[in-house]
Amino acid sequence: MIIISKEEVHQALTMPRCISLMREALTGLEEGVNTQSVRSTMAMPTGLLGFMPCYLGARHKFGAKIISVYPENSKRGLPSHQGQVLLFEEETGEPVALVDAGAITDIRTAAVSAAVTDLLARKDSRHLAMLGSGAQAIAHLEAMLAVRDIQEVTVWSYPKAHGEQYVENMKKKYPKLPITLCETAADAVKGADIICTVCHCTDPILFGNMVSPGTHINAVGACTPTTREVSSDLVKLARLYVDQVEACRAESGEYLIPLKEGIITKDHIVGTVGAAMLGRIPGRRSPQEITLFDSLGLATEDVVCADALYQEKLAQEK
Repeated sequence: MIIISKEEVHQALTMPRCISLMREALTGLEEGVNTQSVRSTMAMPTGLLGFMPCYLGARHKFGAKIISVYPENSKRGLPSHQGQVLLFEEETGEPVALVDAGAITDIRTAAVSAAVTDLLARKDSRHLAMLGSGAQAIAHLEAMLAVRDIQEVTVWSYPKAHGEQYVENMKKKYPKLPITLCETAADAVKGADIICTVCHCTDPILFGNMVSPGTHINAVGACTPTTREVSSDLVKLARLYVDQVEACRAESGEYLIPLKEGIITKDHIVGTVGAAMLGRIPGRRSPQEITLFDSLGLATEDVVCADALYQEKLAQEK
């Protein structure tokens, strides 16, 4: 069995490469080439344990991600997502690789948002607002720069000290890019063309009256039926796209809470981003529409990355 470490994942899985892999994963799921079960989770005293299995028909592999999600780990200087992706050969069922899941999750989550942003955001989008300042805020800035000519970044974070450190670090990484820390989320998103919400929130931080017409939103941080980053009124205003309809109806607080409130109906989901990539459903229809991608994270995304890394390392070892 080949073992691929966190460091090897970060070195080999570049953002442009991962964006391409995510298009493969999402369209493969829509076409039925890839199949997966909805994520199974178990509550831990201060976090979650998740099990995410998937079969990749075109790659003749199957596998699963097993990961812990501990949002408070940042206070300990530890990543919030830790685990492994176990990869198997289809023909024999032999396990062939074990890949660091936290590193894959860091990169592929932002790469999915980039692939969707490239699909749904206005081509002239220049102003990015980042709500959050953790690992996903770092990855999402790189991802958004890969698909749009971002000229301005505004940031909001709680606590403020985390945001200050984030801005300082990102200015060193992108010295020519104007990056401003704002006092409120409303200030950060004012006039933004693209908004990425990457907070571990329980209650909304982004509301309808804060968002300009024509904005695209990637809602990334919340992933349980009782948590959300985006308010019910904003979900109603927006055209809602998801990574998988079944997962959204089982897990997404962004969808389930306004549905329970009677603010939206079951058919408010436009469809999957994979379907939009294949042209089976429309993407953005006008410059004034607000589009919302509710990102839950899928096993097919993780296992596609694991196989690509496995194939590369296998070739290197021959």
